[in-house]
Amino acid sequence: MRGKLKRAYERKEAIMGNSNRFASADFTAGQLSTDELSVSELVRSWCEVDGIIYFSVTSDGTTGKDWITRLESKGSRVGDYAKQVLRSPSFKPTSGVTTDVAVLRGCFFEDNNRTTKKIRAYAKAFRTPDNRKLGKPEPELACLIREKFTDDELEAMGLWYIIAMHESIITPNGKPRFLGVYRGDGGSWIYACCNESDKVWNRAGGSAFVVSHASTES
Repeated sequence: MRGKLKRAYERKEAIMGNSNRFASADFTAGQLSTDELSVSELVRSWCEVDGIIYFSVTSDGTTGKDWITRLESKGSRVGDYAKQVLRSPSFKPTSGVTTDVAVLRGCFFEDNNRTTKKIRAYAKAFRTPDNRKLGKPEPELACLIREKFTDDELEAMGLWYIIAMHESIITPNGKPRFLGVYRGDGGSWIYACCNESDKVWNRAGGSAFVVSHASTES
């Protein structure tokens, strides 16, 4: 699996001109593979390389409470547990921070290895060819993803959901939870699911991590 991810990142760097950031790019490529470049008629703000989806988002200081109003005003549905997470003092927004994101598809992992513990451990150990790594995002990433992508775009990615693999936030019932986005069940959802180390995730979704800045070390 490590070899596949390394080849994917090398391919992404070659396509993007070895740029340290790809925040401002609008990708015409809907899907990219090591064999061919498939160009969509629509300009997309994401690209896919060998099962990894890349895009960027920029925060604007919106609080968790204000995200509830903002997303619902745009037609998204915010689950009850998601509202608890968004209202938690542990939800701390940032402002003006551009984050490069990598989403690992569930199908990258065997069914018995697609647990929270193993996905996070793999992401923590992973290094790109230029020494970039994957790390935990802020919880607000789920809100930024929900606002950035429609359900049709999630479907074009081949995903039913994307979970932001942030530090868990404890809800009033004592459960640690992740924020994520989901298409289906009558609307565009942002929801909060239990984060248990042995939880097995469905292969139809993806796990979102931050891609670090390029290393300045020699």
